[in-house]
Amino acid sequence: MTNTIVNHNNGRVFAYVRCSAKDQNEARQMIAMEEAGVPAGNIFVEKQSGKDFNRPVYQRLVRKLKPADVIVIKSIDRLGRNYTEIQEQWRLITSVKDADIIVLDMPLLNTTNNEQDLTGKFISGLVLQILSYVAEVERENIHQRQMEGIAAAKARGVQFGREALPLPDGFDEIKAAYLNKEISCRAAAKRLGVAHSTFLKWVKQTEDELLS
Repeated sequence: MTNTIVNHNNGRVFAYVRCSAKDQNEARQMIAMEEAGVPAGNIFVEKQSGKDFNRPVYQRLVRKLKPADVIVIKSIDRLGRNYTEIQEQWRLITSVKDADIIVLDMPLLNTTNNEQDLTGKFISGLVLQILSYVAEVERENIHQRQMEGIAAAKARGVQFGREALPLPDGFDEIKAAYLNKEISCRAAAKRLGVAHSTFLKWVKQTEDELLS
């Protein structure tokens, strides 16, 4: 594979390596790029979420692209995670920039294999759409399962977030004075020694408990 990538159309070969968090290790992707023959100085590494393409390293790489250049990525999710934006960036790279993309984990997506083959390009684009769509559906399913899990946990009485501060002595009397418009919210909070937002949260919390 090394010679095929490096010698393709005499264009330059770049690699894009992305990790979604600073504590993730890009070593596996880097090894894959070295084995593919990408020059070390042409490997662009970015540690940022793939939720969108507003990434400085990626944008810098795309600006450098010229016709016949190649971008190598380990897998399609290293390029991004948003189905619609992946399609837009794929078109930008292959049609507007007239460069090629090589996906090491999915050879069917490699545009270098399909230069003059319309059927091949169609298959490549179709595979990209299917993979991107499946990835997005899976992310939505994961999010839905997370929301269902949180709802089920709350129904069991599991508390999320910071533990609520205990209500201070005298809260009930001061709350009653506030609700009767005898004192202002800020005055009530000052008497209790807390921020007015905390006082209002306590008021809402205790009123909700009375209604439940």
